[in-house]
Parts: sequence; structure tokens; C-alpha cells
Amino acid sequence: MRFGPVATRDSAGLIAAHTVRAEGASLKKGRPIPPEEALRLAESGIAEILAVRLDPGDVGEDEAAARLARHLAGAGLRPERPFTGRCNLVAEAAGVFVAEPDRIDAVNAVDEAITVATLPAFRPVAAGEMVATIKIIPYAVASAPLERALASAAEPPMRLAPYRLTRIGVVSTLLPGLKSATVTKTLRVLAERLAPTGARIVTETRVRHEAGAVAAAIAGAAAEGAELVVVFGASAIADRRDVIPAGLEAAGGRVEQFGMPVDPGNLLLLGALGAVPVIGAPGCARSPKENGFDFVLHRLLAGLPVTRADIVRLGVGGLLTEIPLRGQPRSGGDGE
Repeated sequence: MRFGPVATRDSAGLIAAHTVRAEGASLKKGRPIPPEEALRLAESGIAEILAVRLDPGDVGEDEAAARLARHLAGAGLRPERPFTGRCNLVAEAAGVFVAEPDRIDAVNAVDEAITVATLPAFRPVAAGEMVATIKIIPYAVASAPLERALASAAEPPMRLAPYRLTRIGVVSTLLPGLKSATVTKTLRVLAERLAPTGARIVTETRVRHEAGAVAAAIAGAAAEGAELVVVFGASAIADRRDVIPAGLEAAGGRVEQFGMPVDPGNLLLLGALGAVPVIGAPGCARSPKENGFDFVLHRLLAGLPVTRADIVRLGVGGLLTEIPLRGQPRSGGDGE
């Protein structure tokens, strides 16, 4: 691709590098220059303009962006019509955006003319939401770097994991001093959290803050068809031997991880009863503000596995906006 000044009279068929307007004539940036417009501009006194001439093998910006977008889009992602060297990818359904940063980095490293920008990996998205944009920086790119970019991603490095789990069971433990209004509000906040995913609360139980009662409630929720169980403790989980993990194990379940490097959300417990995931929710999950509970909940609802290694990787970016109403804020002071 050659970029530079050319005589206006000789510019027909080239690409206008900038928008040019004169009396009775105009050129639009990035568009081919019609012969009649070149003549009108020359007759208006504009002797020279900046234009782009493509070399053999060059691929126009829209075609290159569209080719790369189609190649990078995995299941559940749809490329939109390219424009001005840009092609956006949108989600075809509500779900969790899954991306492989190393492979996207490899595409971006090929040539400065080729760029791919995405949402953070594992971001919840709505149907129709843009998750990535592929932008070709100049008006065209040589075929060689474009082919290298395509080859650097042998498999699509991004996809959508649609939400799959829809039936949620909730267990709330009770202690003197915990207001029923707090439990009611917690259920409302959770229902609002679930609404964009298509999931709903199908069973809700309130029991004493004792391991035996928790065990019976978790088992009961699973028996009633809950695909995921969330346990809200009247007191935050303080240890793997505390009431909620003890109750899960007494029900025949297992504790897979306690604690996570996300704040608010440190005191989350992740486990399962058979194939049913169980979350011991941290206190901040009672708030509608984003917290570590969201990071785990959405992945599980989308049928994505959440391992200890996944949780460990949440540390970078895991310092979230403080929730002032939680029991023990970062700044210290009186708290649970």
C-alpha cells in the first residue's frame, strides 16, 4: 500500500486518505475516488490530495477485518458487517464470554496493522452485546501478515458459553439477631442477579445455623431438582470446619475450595453434592454490587468448570470496589 500526495486529476480509482470538500464536490475518507469527483475537485482549484494506492496482494481494510473476524469467532459469536476497517463480534445469546488471552496476544503481535480488542475473559454478556472488535489500522493490509495472523490462531480463541443452569436452590441459615427482612432482601437481590441469565430460584429453605440442618437443606434442595445450590450463612464462613462446609460434607458432598483472592468475596466456599455445584456465599453476596460471588456464579451457570487453579488466577483484577455495608470492610473498625 502506498500512501501520499497525488495530483487530483490523477486520483480517480484511488482511496481518499482524508475527507475533502470543495464547492460542488467532496471525497469521503476511506472511499474510492469517483472520476467525476476528482475532476470537480481539480476544477475547484484543489491540485493535490492525499490518497492511497493498493499494491498487488493488498487486502482492503473491510475485507481483511471480516476475514479475521470470521476466523476468530468461535461458537455463539457472530461477526457484524464490517465498516471503516472494523468488524465487531457480538454474542448470539446470554452467557459468559470465554477468551484465550495468549492466542489473542499472538494475533496482535503479528503486525501493527492488525488489532483485536475483546472484553475481559469470563465477562457475563447479554444477547447482542459486542464482545470483540477487529480493526485494521491502515486502509489495507498486505496479504502476508494477514495470513500470518490467521495462522496464529489455528482454532478460534474466543467463544460464548451460553447459560445452561436454570434451577437454583437457596439455603439461608438463621441466628438470633438476623432479621427476616435481611433474608428476604438477600433472596430478592439474588433473583435480580439471576434474571439476565434466565435462571430462577425454585426452592428456598431457612434453617438453624447448625451443620445437621444445613446438610438436610442442601440434600433437600438437590432432591427437589435444584441444579445449583447457594447457601447464605447467618455468620460468615471462617474455616473449612465451620458450619456450612461441615454441613455440605455431612450431606455427602465435598468442599473443593474455601477462600478466593477477590475482595469483596474472600470468604466464598465452592463445593458440590454429586453433580450439583454448591456455593457457600460470602457476606458481600447479599449486596447487588459486583463481588467475587459473581465471578463464580456466572461461570457455573454457564456450565463452565471452576477449579482451584481458576480461582487462583482471579487475584489480578480481584480488588473490586468496596461494599461499605459488609460486615468487615477493608478499612478496619468494628465488624464481625
